[in-house]
Amino acid sequence: MRKFGITILIFIFLSLPFLFYGCGKEEYNLNTYNMTLKYDEKSQILFGSENVEYFNNSDNMFTSLFFHLYPNAYSTDRKKCIVSQTHMDEAYSNGVDSGFIDIKNVASQGKELEFDIEGDEENILKVDLTDELYPDEKVVLEINFEVKLANINHRLGVGENTINFGNFYPVSCVYENGNGFRKDVYCSNGDPFYSECANYNVELTYPSDFIIASSGEIVKEENYDNLTKIAVKSKKARDFSFVLSKKFKKAVQKLGEIDIVYCGYSEDENINECLLTCVDALKTFNQLFGDYPYSQLIISKSNFVYGGMEYPGLVIVSDDISDQNELNYVIVHEIAHQWWYAVVGSDQINHPWQDEGLAEFSTLLFFKNNTNYGEDYDKLIESATQSYRLFERVYKNITGQFDGRMDRSLYQFETEPEYTQLTYTKGVLMFDSIMHDIGEKKLEKGLKKYYKDYAFKIATPHDLIYCLSKGSGYNLDGYIKSWLDGKVVI
Repeated sequence: MRKFGITILIFIFLSLPFLFYGCGKEEYNLNTYNMTLKYDEKSQILFGSENVEYFNNSDNMFTSLFFHLYPNAYSTDRKKCIVSQTHMDEAYSNGVDSGFIDIKNVASQGKELEFDIEGDEENILKVDLTDELYPDEKVVLEINFEVKLANINHRLGVGENTINFGNFYPVSCVYENGNGFRKDVYCSNGDPFYSECANYNVELTYPSDFIIASSGEIVKEENYDNLTKIAVKSKKARDFSFVLSKKFKKAVQKLGEIDIVYCGYSEDENINECLLTCVDALKTFNQLFGDYPYSQLIISKSNFVYGGMEYPGLVIVSDDISDQNELNYVIVHEIAHQWWYAVVGSDQINHPWQDEGLAEFSTLLFFKNNTNYGEDYDKLIESATQSYRLFERVYKNITGQFDGRMDRSLYQFETEPEYTQLTYTKGVLMFDSIMHDIGEKKLEKGLKKYYKDYAFKIATPHDLIYCLSKGSGYNLDGYIKSWLDGKVVI
């Protein structure tokens, strides 16, 4: 059944010759983060030392380097709140609390370096180098820091059942040739993170009565004085995160050489059912897009105010979700992000549709290919269409106008519903429309090319459009941009 009144447009664009060519980005040296971490449960402080091997992969010389300090977004002194007002009570279930990161010192080759905390939100660490760093050169920095965790059900924070460590350490700002270092401020909308892949070697110590779910692979473990010390390695990962809990109960299944682990709570009765969903999702996306590159995938329940959150090799899902169908949906969506975020990166701040819209559409493709879950693809598309139309109508009635542009930054969405409808819902409808007109196999071919060509890199919207065009044999540039610019009427 045709859902959009724009069929003629697609044939116009499909009839155009393939006029442009894409180009993959050149290989570059990955940074390496060697971290020594210790969590103290009593003070709720993570003590950290970070040895960063930073490569200048740009065309320019640097005299300073910049790092994001995401934990400072949790400080109650900041102007911007970590969550919207509608989620305050859910996030701060025990009352508003504050968290932050304290940079103790920065050094290189044994010499102390000058550093400064920049921005109104104190979100950027600026490190002044003693010598100029030229293209293709490397500098090694040692950053000592402490992270005070807030009591909050969020990516980083202490909750009733879990302690979440997401985006907790100083991570280098992406440098864009022509635009400089990206120093974006934290935003409560979406996932305000933009990072390059790196290698991680982490030594982590924590109280032994906790069980861990972590990015990467644990290669060594020892216990002493009621403490557990582990060594974790994670190669070609966009970031590193972990979750601690005293309630975890794990279920494990292999898919080829990959260990798939579901971490539920000890009282849960649906752990094996959730594990099966994880296995099916990984198997389906391997077939649709290309092979998952890591040795394990962990899906962890956690205290989290939203539905779920993705990290390389680690997915967290909110323990507030009680309905199994909803839980399956969230698990599949977050696992889809292993392809569209963890492996193929994008600018989630300025082009959030690129990973969220594609991950949401991939979720629907999962149910299309796994009908035993009881979700009908066509009905999901119909529901998305009705949801978007209703939102547009209500928005127009309230404000007198409606901006249907998908391709805008997180900061340009005035409300969470607007962000959700234009990023997730309209993203799904766009990819469904493309599939309807070029065919499912050609769309899969384009996505496989996108995954292969931009694995462990950062892809632009043009890169995605090019791969879809190349896979289908049609120039989709103008058609997709008509969606992104809000010209398509649904």
